Amino acid sequence: MEKQLYTITVNNATTHQLEMESNNTSSGIMDGKAFQLDIAGQDGNRFHVIRDHQSYDVEIVAHDRVAKTITMMVNGRNYTAQIGDQYDALLKSLGMDKVGASKVNELKAPMPGMVLNILVGEGQAVKKGDALIVLEAMKMENILKSPGDGVVKKVAAVKGTAVEKNQVLIAFN
Repeated sequence: MEKQLYTITVNNATTHQLEMESNNTSSGIMDGKAFQLDIAGQDGNRFHVIRDHQSYDVEIVAHDRVAKTITMMVNGRNYTAQIGDQYDALLKSLGMDKVGASKVNELKAPMPGMVLNILVGEGQAVKKGDALIVLEAMKMENILKSPGDGVVKKVAAVKGTAVEKNQVLIAFN
């Protein structure tokens, strides 16, 4: 049977090495120590797990296959795990781990509207999901968020002015 090797980082803090056989998800080796799990599904996203005579209620909250992350609630506590396999490790060792990441150079207006507020300035570092601009369209306020991490190169939008669909509002470095 083929062994699968994984690196799991929990809450961006703790990293573990996991070795499992490809057809067996209930046992393996974590950080050099063998483990055995008893898993019972309660419904689609909820499980009851027993490991080392300890009982855990596990709920899968979110799973992002592209980012290779899973967010779960274990006995009422939230955990996010980043999972990488041996191919991810190989790409990282070759310096190719960021090749697939798309770089966004600008934020465009998704619809015609009025710029109500600009929440960032030139030279400001932003993270993916940060609020950048408040745009009023169809009598609703829409908060436009950063599509990725970057630095604001130029703010082309002007507070209180109308913008057209696909008009560049912010340029990034």
